Amino acid sequence: MKRIALVCGSYHREVVARMAAAVRERTGELGLEVVAEQWVPGALECPLALQRLLARDDIAGAVLLGIIERGETQHGLAMGQAVMQAVVNLQLATGKPVGMGVIGPGAEPQHIEPRLLPYARKAVDAVAEMLS
Repeated sequence: MKRIALVCGSYHREVVARMAAAVRERTGELGLEVVAEQWVPGALECPLALQRLLARDDIAGAVLLGIIERGETQHGLAMGQAVMQAVVNLQLATGKPVGMGVIGPGAEPQHIEPRLLPYARKAVDAVAEMLS
C-alpha cells in the first residue's frame, strides 16, 4: 500500500475538512493510505508543509486541499499562482506527485459547494495514477 500525506489550508476549515474526509475515503478505495496530515494557516504555507512531508522516505506523494476565494484585489490570484508554481517545482524536485485539490483562485461562494467532493477525489485519483 502506497503511503501519502495530506496538506489542508485551514482558512475555510469546516469546508476543507469535508474535502479531507472524501480524500481519506477515496484513498482506501485506491489502495493508498494517508499517513500524515497537516493543517496550515493558508495557501502560502502549503508549499513548505508539502516540502517537509515529501522529504520523508515513507511518503510517496501528497494531496493538497484548500480554497482561494475571489477578493476585492488580485491578491488571491497572485497567491494562487505562486503556490501552484511552488507545488509544480516540488514535484519536479522530489519526483513525488501532488494532487491539487484547491478550489480557486477566484472562487466565489457559489463555486465552492459543487466542487468540494469532485476536486478532493480527483486530486487523489491523480496521485494514484502517477504512483501506478
